Amino acid sequence: MVAEPFLYLDEQPVSAGQILNYLQATRKLDAFLGDIVRQYVLERELQDSSVNPAVVEQAVVDFRLTNQLTEPAQFQDWLTKNGLSYEAFHNQVAGNFKLKKLKEDVAAAKLPEYFIERKVHLDRVILSRIIVAEKELAEELNTQLQEGASFEQLAREYSLTDDKIMNGMVGPVSRGSMPDLLRAAIDLAAAGAVVGPIGMEERWGLFRIEAMLPATLDDPQIKQSLEDEVFEQWLAEKMQAIPIKLQVND
Repeated sequence: MVAEPFLYLDEQPVSAGQILNYLQATRKLDAFLGDIVRQYVLERELQDSSVNPAVVEQAVVDFRLTNQLTEPAQFQDWLTKNGLSYEAFHNQVAGNFKLKKLKEDVAAAKLPEYFIERKVHLDRVILSRIIVAEKELAEELNTQLQEGASFEQLAREYSLTDDKIMNGMVGPVSRGSMPDLLRAAIDLAAAGAVVGPIGMEERWGLFRIEAMLPATLDDPQIKQSLEDEVFEQWLAEKMQAIPIKLQVND
C-alpha cells in the first residue's frame, strides 16, 4: 500500500519519511519526537479530567476584556489571525485549567519535601561588600569598621568591584550561589553584621548583611515555580517510560 503524501511543498509531495530524514539531518528529530511524546502523555493524563464550563466562559470573557476584544468582529478577527476557531480557543482555555489542576495534584504530596531540598537556592540575602586584593588591607578595613568607620565610605574608597559606586550594595543574592565559606559565615550572623575577611579567587571580601529574605511556600511565585519543577520531573519520568517505535511506509 502506497502511503499518502504527508505534506506538499511547491506542489511537490513530501512524505513522512522524508520529513523525518530532514529532521534527523538538522538534529531536530529528538526534539520533535519529544514534543509528540510530551503531548501524548499530557492528553492521556487529562482525558478523564473536567472543568466547570462557567469558569471557562468567564476566563474567555476576561481575556476579551483584557485584550480589548469585546466586539464580536474584533474577536473573530483575532481568532482568524491566530489560526483559531472559537471552539479551538475555548478548548485551549479549558485545557489550561485542566493542566493547572494536574500540576497541583502531582506536586501536592511532593512539594513540602522538594521545597526543603531547594530552600538553600531560594533563600536570598541582601549584601553590601568591600572587595580588595590583599588580606592585610581587608583586615585593616575590618578593624576600622569595628571602630565605627562608615562601610559605605570604605566601599567607595577601597573596593575593586563596580558596585562600589552603589556603596558596595549587590542586592539580593541566592544562598545557594554563594561560596561555601561565605554562606557558612552568613548562616551564623544576623542582619547588620559584617562578616569576613573571606578569601575568594585571590581576593578578600568584607560583607555586610543588609537583610535576610527567607523563602516560604506562602510566596505564590515560589510555590508556582516549584510546582512547575516537580511537574516537569514527573512528566519526564512518564515520557521515559513510554516505548517509541518509528515505522514509516513510503
